[in-house]
Amino acid sequence: MKTEPEINCEPKKESAPVKADSHMKLRALCEGAVMLALALVLNALKLYQFPNGGSIDLAMIPIFFFALRWGCGWGLLEGFLFGLLQMFIDGAVAWGWQSLLLGYLVAFTPLGLAGLFRGRGKLIYVGILLGCVARFIVHFISGVTIYAINAPTEILNMTLTNPVTFSLVYNGSYMLVDTVICLAVFAALYKPLKKYIQAEDLKKA
Repeated sequence: MKTEPEINCEPKKESAPVKADSHMKLRALCEGAVMLALALVLNALKLYQFPNGGSIDLAMIPIFFFALRWGCGWGLLEGFLFGLLQMFIDGAVAWGWQSLLLGYLVAFTPLGLAGLFRGRGKLIYVGILLGCVARFIVHFISGVTIYAINAPTEILNMTLTNPVTFSLVYNGSYMLVDTVICLAVFAALYKPLKKYIQAEDLKKA
């Protein structure tokens, strides 16, 4: 007498690596959402707002923190989303779609380059500096190619007629202060938050 083969209806168990990978992705998404929300709040609390876009604030700090914890890929995405949301929530200051593209989406995405130095000790400061310089370059190009129509203009008690000088002084003034603030904050937080800044908790997970 032939017996029918048993049909196993129990769900297949996922392997440990698959579960761990899903858990880490979920954790990255959650942390990214929290840091993105914090960046938007800090962006609203500006220390100084410039007339044609650009401001002195603390908004880049959560973006750098997330990038240093999760790496360049996640960091670039975080910077892009921040620029996108800032454009709608903060009210974009722009001269056409080119200005929107450069001043927001392209400018903030490179902040994620700090993630290249994830877990590399004090080199994280090089990553932060790299992200700030990359953002400044985008703003500088935007100032030379798009906002040059604002020259001649007066800034910092100087009348500027050259588009290159105008963009260098205008964008450099707030980006320099923002960069110093970011480096100073991470230097102050490095010792108490070293485990998190260096992503040591993620490596053990």
